[in-house]
Amino acid sequence: ENRPIPEPGPNDVLLRMHSVGICGSDVHYWQHGRIGDFVVKHPMVLGHEASGTVVKVGSGVTHLKPGDRVAIEPGVPREMDEFCKTGRYNLSPTIFFCATPPDDGNLCRYYKHSASYCYKLPDNVTFEEGALIEPLSVGIHACKRAGVTLGSKVFVSGSGPIGLVNVLVAKMMGAAAVVITDLSASRLQKAKEVGADFTIQVKNETPQEVASKVESLLGCMPEITVECTGVQACIQAGIYATRSGGTLVLVGLGPEMVTVPIVNAAVREVDIRGIFRYCNTWPVAIALLTSKRINVKPLVTHRFPLEKALEAFETTKRGEGVKVMLKCDPTDQNP
Repeated sequence: ENRPIPEPGPNDVLLRMHSVGICGSDVHYWQHGRIGDFVVKHPMVLGHEASGTVVKVGSGVTHLKPGDRVAIEPGVPREMDEFCKTGRYNLSPTIFFCATPPDDGNLCRYYKHSASYCYKLPDNVTFEEGALIEPLSVGIHACKRAGVTLGSKVFVSGSGPIGLVNVLVAKMMGAAAVVITDLSASRLQKAKEVGADFTIQVKNETPQEVASKVESLLGCMPEITVECTGVQACIQAGIYATRSGGTLVLVGLGPEMVTVPIVNAAVREVDIRGIFRYCNTWPVAIALLTSKRINVKPLVTHRFPLEKALEAFETTKRGEGVKVMLKCDPTDQNP
């Protein structure tokens, strides 16, 4: 609250923040102070799923003006390296990323960001939808890396927010059938609401038994599995479930070392792919939201004002609902 309002550089914009979603990574930094090699060494502002209103533009900014409503892409390359040149800027080792140490996030009243990574929202896309473009982008990037196409049979492992956006995007991209697993019945119910064809509530089945259930519900083994938990047993189930010649995309991040049936994957030519965040997804997501081809509104289950941020984080930590949204602008009632 007492931070000075930043002054935008020539290629930046100053934003009055509106909606900021809470991500599992935000909670993890809050609770543990690190994710892998990213360690919090100094106080850090959280938040990277965000939208706001432009209040000031730098001298070099021509595509935005004060009053524009924008969605913020949190990853901004610091230099034009080989990854940027090939269009895979998310892999740039020096990238700035909101709320990843040592870079501050945007869970605040006013925030400065590179204008090139702020995208104007059409009038029929709300601030909340704008903030949800960030998690939606993970689904777009994952399903693209997986090669989802017309008629694909897809297995999504994990029915948290990222599992749900993968269901939305897979169906949008033409998947004929999507089966999703989770421990929680309420989360699986939400998956049904957003378009999952089949759900499996996992209790104490072995990975092979989960794979068998997936095959039985789909009527065949899926060509594509999108693993959104990072849990060892789920990655194992993903390998066993995927059809020979198919693709397993690892989205969820768990322990650094996991034991997996790699020979099973190798001899059946199951391609295992990773994803790191996303790239080139904001224009796609905005087009989908503008045309109403995709509906992310059901994902938001809780809303809090910025003053109740701690309560919002506690709610997310307890795993209540799906997506918790913070409202940073007390004067604006627009969702």
